[in-house]
Amino acid sequence: MERSDLLKERIRSLPDNPGVYIMKNAAGEIIYIGKAVVLKNRVRQYFNNSPKLPKVQAMVDNVADFEYIITLTEKDALTLEANLVKKHKPKYNILLKDDKASPYIRIDTSLDFPTLEVTRKLRKDGARYFGPYFNGISVRDVVNIIKTAYGMRTCGTKMKVNKASRECLDYFIGLCKAPCTARINKEEYAEVVRRVVAFLTGKDDTAEQLIEERMARAAANEDFERAITYRNQLNVLKKLNERTVANLGNISDLDLYGYVSDGAGAAVSVCLVRGGKMMGVKNFYMTDAGLGYADTITGFLGQYYRKDMFVPHEICLPDQIDSAVAMGESLSALSGHKVEIAFPKIGTKKSLLVCAERNATDFLSKSAAESKRKSDMTQGACERLARILGIQSARRMECYDISNISGVDKVSSQVVFINGAASKEDYRKYKIKTVEGANDFASMEETLKRRFARAKEGDEKFSELPDLIVIDGGKGQLGYAHEAMRLLGYDIPMVGLAKREEEIFTVGNSEPILLPKSDNALKLLQRIRDEAHRFAITYHRTLRKTRYVSLLEKIPLVGPTKAKILLAAFPNFNDIKEADETALAAIEGIDKAAARSVCEYFRNKQEE
Repeated sequence: MERSDLLKERIRSLPDNPGVYIMKNAAGEIIYIGKAVVLKNRVRQYFNNSPKLPKVQAMVDNVADFEYIITLTEKDALTLEANLVKKHKPKYNILLKDDKASPYIRIDTSLDFPTLEVTRKLRKDGARYFGPYFNGISVRDVVNIIKTAYGMRTCGTKMKVNKASRECLDYFIGLCKAPCTARINKEEYAEVVRRVVAFLTGKDDTAEQLIEERMARAAANEDFERAITYRNQLNVLKKLNERTVANLGNISDLDLYGYVSDGAGAAVSVCLVRGGKMMGVKNFYMTDAGLGYADTITGFLGQYYRKDMFVPHEICLPDQIDSAVAMGESLSALSGHKVEIAFPKIGTKKSLLVCAERNATDFLSKSAAESKRKSDMTQGACERLARILGIQSARRMECYDISNISGVDKVSSQVVFINGAASKEDYRKYKIKTVEGANDFASMEETLKRRFARAKEGDEKFSELPDLIVIDGGKGQLGYAHEAMRLLGYDIPMVGLAKREEEIFTVGNSEPILLPKSDNALKLLQRIRDEAHRFAITYHRTLRKTRYVSLLEKIPLVGPTKAKILLAAFPNFNDIKEADETALAAIEGIDKAAARSVCEYFRNKQEE
């Protein structure tokens, strides 16, 4: 039965329930994960004869099989889809890189004397969080404004009132009310906190007047340095006030989305409004976009919002999506409060959506060229290398390298690149066990035998075989390595990269392939070769250092700490052996007795 007939047969047996479908290629790899209100209807759409977007058609052409998971509701399907996409990272799904969390200001109002904290983690701990701060507004600047205008403390969360203790410098320069020494009582400090919260939520505008008064006093006292500090704070306040968004009604926290696509990729811009102020715009570019607005934005929302970030009560999208209700329910469950998905057509929110779309358009135009460059260097380089070598694929590449000094501490490394990028969780290192002396050929043979023996045994960590093996070396190293692999029953494409002229040797060919230095396929081979060399050298140095530490620990009066100090001061072990007592004793942490003991130990070794 042909693939199309088999898939049609399976589609007919699909249930009419909501759920998640998982598309796989001929190799069994997951290439796309989607959600459906009705599984049968959604999956059938992929295989009918209607015209499709190029990326969708490319995905469909690669589908050899699919699985599905039935869920109780569409909301559950959305949640499950997001979790599975984050876990498996399928080729045709929207994949977001985890961006660094922006800072927030945290105030725990349950304390008698709350403090201002800066944090990047949001927790459901009852405290108030304000932010995030980015796009030109520094959270530290905002904290300094609060200290200057209101005198709220910024020291540690735990504080005991002690009238006998001395106030810190912040109190004497007017930046703290010093509740720690009872300079202000609980009720008075609560009013300070109330005003700070009002300022952070856009409901208190007295900070500017208070700082202007301080600036005037500093100038009158000819304290011009402090006056300049106050002037800078006023400039920050001006920037904050310029971001105030009017006519939002009762809603002060919003996320508004812009979306544009050029057919090859898409950009999503998120405009964040917090406390009635526009905090800035975050931009995201997705090279694997092309599945259409609804699927792209739904996939984006499922990955963008996490448990450790603030989810506003209202999220505004430029156009309708069928899963709006289910998405709202899913985000409500995630955040612990009701979240509404809205589609404004007029007013301030619509204007902000236009602003987000303009940002997305600008970001897309700037990102497309950079994305193409990265693609050419990674996945594009893999495809070109496969064409040059005449092999089916170079998606997963493994490279091996040997490291030793005079046959001592022999090690080898295995590094893995997937789609042209390092996959460090798949790196492996080997301590050579059966080879005497500095025999790189035999060490490579042992390495490959151990790697493929683990694969034959069914070890999951070694089960995925490479599409291409790269050996650091020329024709001789390549021939030896290929024979070792062949004897184990494997016939995987293998090349050797010789360093001097960067010649690419292939099995069975005496003449190497020479590529221009600018060729991305050659650069990819160089990157994986250099990474294998770095990884092997690092492991070799670790073993050597461990052995040296162990040797030094045998010397009387030299323990683990002094051994590490000596190795840090003399990276070359022979320098320790040849150093005199004065040089050793001059090292911080090495006393004269230990220095004398080291010298006597190596002197006696020479006489033996």
